[in-house]
Amino acid sequence: MRVLAIVHQRDAGPGVFAEAIRARGAELGPWLRAELDLPPREPADYDAVLTFGGAMHADQDTEHPWLREEKALLAELIERRIPLLGVCLGAQLVAEAAGAEVRRASEPEIGWHRVELTPEGRDDPLMAPLAPGFTAFQWHSYEFSLPAGATALATSPVCLQAYRLAGPAWGIQFHGEVSADDAEAWIDDYRDDEDAVRIGIDPDALRERTRNAIGAWNEVGRGLCERFLDAAVAARA
Repeated sequence: MRVLAIVHQRDAGPGVFAEAIRARGAELGPWLRAELDLPPREPADYDAVLTFGGAMHADQDTEHPWLREEKALLAELIERRIPLLGVCLGAQLVAEAAGAEVRRASEPEIGWHRVELTPEGRDDPLMAPLAPGFTAFQWHSYEFSLPAGATALATSPVCLQAYRLAGPAWGIQFHGEVSADDAEAWIDDYRDDEDAVRIGIDPDALRERTRNAIGAWNEVGRGLCERFLDAAVAARA
């Protein structure tokens, strides 16, 4: 099994998802999209594709022209029914590629926030084991609307948190993949995020809570990725 990981910045990669993928004996191909024009292989040659987060926003095509190209690629993968999972920015890009609106959320979600599954989410192959809900590590200021024909799987008080497209393709707004090291780096650099500064993030409190919670959260993330791989295998059979 070959899995492509579209990475938008070096400290926002596949994290613990990489551990789950390699534990399966699958080949993981990272693609540093902001630095390299071409992936290790043709995207359609992969059995599954994941696209991850980043400090850039989904509507910053002018500042980051490759975003426009990635959205076109994701639309093609959806059309070709390549199993696909988007995380945070990646979920926003997948949603936009499927025709949804991506916009600034009413407020940022940075830190640990509660997520509740919808009735459909409780029957979803990826999300069902997380019912009725969970507290997730989040770091985002944008949200996505539900693409036409998609199924809403989870929500928070602020925004839609997960959806499923036919394909199969999923998007999750929360950071199920984040490793302990990457979370620490994001907290250390929180001043680079004007929204984190504006809402008054307490880095010491967030760091302490994250250190206490990240081990259990990483188990959740590995399990979610394993279920995505199961779904990808079933879809390609």
